[in-house]
Amino acid sequence: MCFTYREAALYKKDLEQILPKLEISSANFTYEEREPDLQKEGLVFNLQRFSVNDGPGVRTIVFLNGCPLRCKWCCNPESQRMKPVIMWKQQNCVGCGNCSVVCPTGACQIRDAGRIDHSKCIVCGKCVDVCYHQALEMSGKVMTVEEVLKELYQDRTVYRRSGGGITISGGEALMQHEFLEELLRGCKSMGWTTAIETTGYAPKEVLDKIIPLLDTVMMDIKHIDPEVHKAWTGVSNERILENALYIATIAKELIIRVPVIPGFNADEDTIRGIAKFCTYLEKDHFVGIHLLPYHDFGTNKYDMLGKDYEMIGTERPDEDYMKYLKSIVEAEGLYCQIGG
Repeated sequence: MCFTYREAALYKKDLEQILPKLEISSANFTYEEREPDLQKEGLVFNLQRFSVNDGPGVRTIVFLNGCPLRCKWCCNPESQRMKPVIMWKQQNCVGCGNCSVVCPTGACQIRDAGRIDHSKCIVCGKCVDVCYHQALEMSGKVMTVEEVLKELYQDRTVYRRSGGGITISGGEALMQHEFLEELLRGCKSMGWTTAIETTGYAPKEVLDKIIPLLDTVMMDIKHIDPEVHKAWTGVSNERILENALYIATIAKELIIRVPVIPGFNADEDTIRGIAKFCTYLEKDHFVGIHLLPYHDFGTNKYDMLGKDYEMIGTERPDEDYMKYLKSIVEAEGLYCQIGG
């Protein structure tokens, strides 16, 4: 079926009742300049340098833990919980049993396929300390804003020469909005451009604090049907779609990203439905749609966590089909690119 804006995007809510509430100029959403709280702590699970696909220029990506969604294709499953997690690399393990000896809760089971019982694990790190072959590693580290800024400062020349900066990702970074606000303030104080990769799944009061601190918002819209969205991600998309409308009125620049997942949304009607929805976004701030082909780069992480990857056997859409989906978006009068 072809989804209409009224039927699938806002679930029969009257467009005229919603848009007047959003008539707020982005000029009114400037942030109050103040010194960042450098000692504010957050949980960071990765820093990725020299990225060219996550915002303009060459960027460093800061990955924060925590996510309210559980997408079946998630490539960072270690980020979903708001706590560190022990990951096991089978190819490095020699079966010495040191981890089982030191584990205080019995979470390390050397004879079990996944090695770590995460329901028992208290993430004390003792097993990591005695794993001399580096088969165990802890993902997720508590860091202060100051510690993160010191890491980012090493790449300041790259940002200046390339027009790049800092991109915050996850997980869903908005779950750590207090830490995120202070980190973004720190980045702004250094003169770095800021971007975020987000699901947009957050209360509006959080958006009001965070969006003005960002130069670019890259927001996912994964599906237009709420039931299908919930079946594949664990949550309905009503808040996401309403927040997209809102963010488009206050963001300096909004890019909508669509992960193209076979069996979920990689079809003509769904892509057209998302494109039709995007025609209602504020044109002065909405840049266009990026279609991101499915990949399985995070599959090995599921093995490291002792989890099953539900998307086994899913094939990446080929180039010609991605171009076809791109033409569907462009037919709605929107800018579209593959990747980004």
